[in-house]
Amino acid sequence: MHPKITYSDIDWHILWQNAREKKSWTAKGPADWDRKAASFASRNSDSPYVDLVLQRLPLTKTMSILDAGSGPGTLSLPLAKQVKSVTSLDYSRGMLDVLTDQASQQGITNITTVLGSWEDDWKKLGIEQHDICIASRSLSVDNLRAALRKLNSYAKSLVFISDRISPTPFDPEVFRAVGRPFRSGPDYIYTVNTLYSMGIHPCIDIISLERKTSFSSMEAALDSYRWMFKELSAEEEERLKGYVLEKSSVDSNGKIILNRSHPPRWALIWWKKEA
Repeated sequence: MHPKITYSDIDWHILWQNAREKKSWTAKGPADWDRKAASFASRNSDSPYVDLVLQRLPLTKTMSILDAGSGPGTLSLPLAKQVKSVTSLDYSRGMLDVLTDQASQQGITNITTVLGSWEDDWKKLGIEQHDICIASRSLSVDNLRAALRKLNSYAKSLVFISDRISPTPFDPEVFRAVGRPFRSGPDYIYTVNTLYSMGIHPCIDIISLERKTSFSSMEAALDSYRWMFKELSAEEEERLKGYVLEKSSVDSNGKIILNRSHPPRWALIWWKKEA
């Protein structure tokens, strides 16, 4: 006899927490992102991901945007050129410093940066409702339901979330090469089902990027792959280097090209705020 369980019996909050406990990668904290800010901004500023997201947003010059988990302004900076104002929220001071510097260099004056996290009281941080709320690749949180509820409550019109499709952004093959198991942790399907359990029925667009990823140098490529792990022993470091060397080539411009087995894919999950 099969247990007579239906969809309504599933607690997606518990499943999310269980999957996070079993994941083989470690979530980064503010200090980690502070150190990564400059290189992260450099690698993502001209990523095709940016245009693929922006072209799906119904932007007008009168809109206000809240970019929750803005990082170094990957979306905030180009968004600011198309809307009235952008509020960039992030818990990494280093990321916000890079964003502020880039905005100054580009002559952008309509971005307000706020140092804060998903767990903070956004009202106390001075954040008000915005026409569109965005969370781009920033939902690595302990309490997904609370984060989604908060994002929805601060939106006047629309909410857009970009969430990972497993194994993005990781490379399972490098885990095998290093000698560690790969367990993806929760991806976009948990977010979609959590929203459904909250009475929100979103639309989903799939964003696929190229398998090949370019790096300015071999050290930059190695650093990107090291980022997938919390700590590496000397032996694991050698295995990682061997894997990257085996999978890489050099193009005519001297850039290091890695051909990943899985193309990076993101789910753009969005919905209209109910009146």
